[in-house]
Amino acid sequence: MLTDHAALAPFIATIAKDPKISSIGTLALLVEAPGEFTIEQQSRIWALADIVSSWPNVQEAVPGVTNLMLIFDQPPEALDGLSAAIVELWHNLPCRDISGKLIEIPVIYGGEAGFDLPAVAARTRLSERDVIRIHSGGEYTVCAIASSPGFGYLHGLDPRIFMPRKSVPSLNMRAGSVTIGGMQTGVAVVTSPNGWNAIGWASLPMFDPLSDNPSLMLPGDQVKFRIDRIEL
Repeated sequence: MLTDHAALAPFIATIAKDPKISSIGTLALLVEAPGEFTIEQQSRIWALADIVSSWPNVQEAVPGVTNLMLIFDQPPEALDGLSAAIVELWHNLPCRDISGKLIEIPVIYGGEAGFDLPAVAARTRLSERDVIRIHSGGEYTVCAIASSPGFGYLHGLDPRIFMPRKSVPSLNMRAGSVTIGGMQTGVAVVTSPNGWNAIGWASLPMFDPLSDNPSLMLPGDQVKFRIDRIEL
């Protein structure tokens, strides 16, 4: 199985550490990338998903941030052999090029929807306008669609505005809230409890279940936030 698929992609380089592979019930495996997060590791996750999604008995390959979940039609036989094939492929797999579309999202920064902006500014020892300037000046890569349909985990946040997730989530964060959670940023898709920090709001829908392509963002897409207006 590995030989046929590996032949589709040239050998690029090997990775020193093996991915961790764990069973999730009887119909799923979780493959976790070794080491710290890098965009190169994430692009390897995407490449792995592209290949194993066509393997027999694989119903779906779902990329996460530094991990990949394989969902099977039937409980797989010979798990040791399957895991060994995944590890071998990981070590001989080229990273997938980042060639997604560019998405520009207008944002109303601050105001009622950006109620955590003062806390972000206080923790980072920046002015609220500096937080807005830094956040809107970045270009972000969609690492994965997870948590809720259409929610993109965005990599590329400037370390100056990293902000830990809240220990007590906001109970009713509005859909469209532009948020910071740790070293990532994103746009809330549904109104719900949320532990990320809201710094603004975007009217652009992230998910349309009636569309042929319901999720605006896909892994590998690039995202820019544009200042629509600032409310301080």
